[in-house]
Amino acid sequence: MPTISVKRDALMRALECDYSEKEFEELCFQFGIEIDEVVTNESASGDSSEVEYKIEVSANRYDLLSFEGLVAALRTFLSKSGIPEYVKTEPAQMIETRVKTSVGEVRPFVVTAVVRGVTLTEDSYNSIIDLQEKLHHNLCRKRALVAIGIHDLDTIQAPFVYEAKHPEEIKFKPLNQVLTREYTAAELMELYATDSHLKPYLPIIKDKPKYPVITDSRGTVLSLPPIINGDASKLTLKTKDFFIECTATLLSRAVIVLDTIVTMLSTHADPKFHVESTKVIYEEDGRSIVYPSLAYRTEIIDLKEACEVVGLPLFQKIEAKLSFERMGFRCNYKPVVGTEVEVVVPPTRHDIIHAYDLYEELAVSYGYDNIEQTMPKEYVIAEQFNLNVLTDKLRDQVAQAGFTEAATFTLCSLEDLASKVRLEDNQVDPVTIANPKTQDFQVCRTSLMPGLLRTLAANKKMPIPLRIFEIADVILKDSSIDVGARNERRLCALHCGKTPGFEVVHGLLDRVMQVLSIPWTKDPKGYFLQPLSHPTFLEGHCAEIIAKGKSVGRVGVLHPEVILKFDLSLPCAVVEINIEPFL
Repeated sequence: MPTISVKRDALMRALECDYSEKEFEELCFQFGIEIDEVVTNESASGDSSEVEYKIEVSANRYDLLSFEGLVAALRTFLSKSGIPEYVKTEPAQMIETRVKTSVGEVRPFVVTAVVRGVTLTEDSYNSIIDLQEKLHHNLCRKRALVAIGIHDLDTIQAPFVYEAKHPEEIKFKPLNQVLTREYTAAELMELYATDSHLKPYLPIIKDKPKYPVITDSRGTVLSLPPIINGDASKLTLKTKDFFIECTATLLSRAVIVLDTIVTMLSTHADPKFHVESTKVIYEEDGRSIVYPSLAYRTEIIDLKEACEVVGLPLFQKIEAKLSFERMGFRCNYKPVVGTEVEVVVPPTRHDIIHAYDLYEELAVSYGYDNIEQTMPKEYVIAEQFNLNVLTDKLRDQVAQAGFTEAATFTLCSLEDLASKVRLEDNQVDPVTIANPKTQDFQVCRTSLMPGLLRTLAANKKMPIPLRIFEIADVILKDSSIDVGARNERRLCALHCGKTPGFEVVHGLLDRVMQVLSIPWTKDPKGYFLQPLSHPTFLEGHCAEIIAKGKSVGRVGVLHPEVILKFDLSLPCAVVEINIEPFL
């Protein structure tokens, strides 16, 4: 969940209150946010301190990612101010941005807006920049989907051009660069290769034959998205007129990001909440689109249904209107009949996508603590899943036998399942992940053993012998299942020491069978071991476990090559069984 930092004193002045920490925590709880941490920052001289709240907000509440948005929402919730009314003005001559066809294969979309008459303090300036970074990190997917550029409009001249050029053709002085000379885009890629902040964004365009660039009518470079803005249009505390551009590979995200930025910035504008429209013209087909969207939309909801879903007493329409207004929604009910009301969703609330989202807002306004607890209308009897009951009982018994439980990842590398345990890839045939994040998470595990061996390798400094176990699911392909795979619950235990400890894992197997009331016999109701030759195990030191007439697992001493490939130096014995036949 994203966290924003706000200065306590500034927040209390904005809310026109002086809450204690406990009182503000209660307010946050009622509103659906949470104080994550309270930090006291000492001044450089040490003679004063400043309290800072780190507040955790919902990931989809982009309007709360800045001081401006948080204050506006809380003031409305406390009925200290009205609902902001965002106005999109249309000047006689709109600022235009022309999109060349060349940019289509690199970063095809751009949306723009202008906010005029802005007055920023150092704190509000930092708040807007921090909002930009937070949007870059989550909604923009680290600039891969959207990159935001904010410029001083007085230093540049419209119309603007968005196009793609060869790296050597793009030359400008980047923002906040100590050296005063200009760099080509190719040189910037080398310059920022060691920059901790900008390095992660270079791969987005580095291997492209052309890079996207925005220039003004004089050829001045505004930005090289998604990497860096130009120094010519940099912001200062004296900046009054702002030009905002968002380049994107996903247009819908760019529209949301632009709406969020301009609505927050417009809180400092004169007139307040006014945003100037701009025009984006695509060279390819000549279409012209006006931005920002700043769209208000209406949603008709049934109060009776809303109250039944949430568990509230039926609201009168006037009560519903007041409740929605506390949450920042205008509510109209004159044209609607019965128990229906018309709720107006503002452009700051892109998280509202369904009527049920408004039901939740109604519940927050009413107060979750105030909802009456009732018994379920249906009489049901719940019981624990049998396989989980068996798992819990076996977990206790194995732990009592001296083994420590481990929890490993369900996803692993194909190398762990195959070559490291001396098997071919086709012998394993695991469920494969289509787009793995890393090589360590390529496939679904078909055995618990590689995960435990990795755990041993990470804990070699622990005193020996090491005894660990895991009871968890493996995933196996199964064409008889509609999804093509099934889960199988297994128990795997491993002993590592100066000696392999085959007798230890064999003894654990016997204890498990004793608990399960499975006798040692070749009778179909019992269990026994039979010799097995398997590449993973030392020849002559491996056995197949037969229980209730079928194979349920293996027990043995691992082959030395397996030990070395997992970066271990001591011998190991392992037992792995399928526990589902014992239900």
